[in-house]
Amino acid sequence: MNTVLKTKSRIEVQPGQLTVEGDGAEVVRLFPLRSGRMNYDPFVLFDHFFLEAGTGFPTHPHRGFEAITYLFEGGMQHKDNLGNDSTMAAGGAQRFTAGAGIEHSEMPDGTSSGIQLWINLPKALKMIPPDYQAVAAGQIPEQTIDGGTRRIIVGEGSPLTIHTQVRYEDITLHSAGLYQASFSTDEQGLIYVVEGEVQFEGHCVKQQQAAYFGNLDALSLSSEAGARVMLCVGLPHHEPIRQYGPYVD
Repeated sequence: MNTVLKTKSRIEVQPGQLTVEGDGAEVVRLFPLRSGRMNYDPFVLFDHFFLEAGTGFPTHPHRGFEAITYLFEGGMQHKDNLGNDSTMAAGGAQRFTAGAGIEHSEMPDGTSSGIQLWINLPKALKMIPPDYQAVAAGQIPEQTIDGGTRRIIVGEGSPLTIHTQVRYEDITLHSAGLYQASFSTDEQGLIYVVEGEVQFEGHCVKQQQAAYFGNLDALSLSSEAGARVMLCVGLPHHEPIRQYGPYVD
């Protein structure tokens, strides 16, 4: 009789690190960190940013990845050397594909906060032409779950497209809320607690902490007092990741 051994799941809880980026922009960074985690294939940067008028990200270059800026509050103006000039409102998302190279700026319209997530491009797509997409808040699918809501930024029903298999969601749990999801054990990902506190597979994950996981085919999130959580799950490229500031080669 043959016995199939199930690979043990991996879960690791870590706090974000407060730092400053761009022109006075305050961010809680999960990675890359010189003194900690550098990336989590296929994800190469995760920043929870807080911007005031007069701060932001003036024109700078990028190459080799895709980025999604998702806004919790305020507004964000994007300008790039492709001729795009648009302002995103709270609840919306914008994606740029850096590919062979792009120059852009992101500047807040008043007080703004949100998440910027970078997703690596596979080696075969590193030099594709740059591109940009803006998705308004009303275009992002929203579903009612058991004691909360789920917004699908990337995934089933969302118009926002990228070149890597990724599931990216904004989950709000009310008091005694519960969220369950299933996916392939070939994928790995993380949850980040924006507000509140959640129970995740036997771990307590608090505000501005992340739980990284792998070899899971399902997850369960619950919160006694309510919470807001970002869920990122992706299929790794299993290729070397070389990060040099704004470039991922």
